[in-house]
Amino acid sequence: MINSADLPDTLPVFPLPGALLLPRARLPLHLFEPRYLQMFDDALKTETRLIGMVQPNEVPGRDGTGLHTIGCAGRITQFSETEDNRYMITLGGVSRFRVVNEVDGFHPYRRCEVNWDGFERDLGKMEMDVVFNREPFLNKLSQFFEARGLNADWETLTDADDELLINSLSMMLDFEPEDKQALLEAPSLSTRRETLVTLIEYTLRGGLEGDMMQ
Repeated sequence: MINSADLPDTLPVFPLPGALLLPRARLPLHLFEPRYLQMFDDALKTETRLIGMVQPNEVPGRDGTGLHTIGCAGRITQFSETEDNRYMITLGGVSRFRVVNEVDGFHPYRRCEVNWDGFERDLGKMEMDVVFNREPFLNKLSQFFEARGLNADWETLTDADDELLINSLSMMLDFEPEDKQALLEAPSLSTRRETLVTLIEYTLRGGLEGDMMQ
């Protein structure tokens, strides 16, 4: 476990569009670019082994790729090296953070000064959604999976704890990067579930893919 006192003031960040990490969840990543291989090696040398996942925030008319203000730090919990010197790693979500500013330096990857204030709950116990009505949620989810041609282990979904179910779906389902950011920034599990339902319903109405309902 990582305590708030252990959280660093700066983080290496991995700006990967559409990749969402949430506290107490796990995100598998495939690293092959030299700069991110270096980032991984450097992170392993630290006590916390943290990497910050941040959505890029591209602004029309501005050169380069900005970053969203809020990201989530993950601890390297597993990794394996392939024969061609790539890495398969797993990040365990620790806490969200706010990007204060980007740090200049000689690293080939990006680093940011970060602030952890306001996300103390992320370091606590698993969150519950006390007003979660699971049956209509799963019915709506079944419609979504059918529309997308997806299969699911419904027994596992039915038995999963509230946080595991909602956060896993938020990370796994193929929403737009800005929608993923909205799920990340949700202040509570209940709010994230409401956002998730809104995105599912919007998709079922054809909002994300015009030919989905044909």
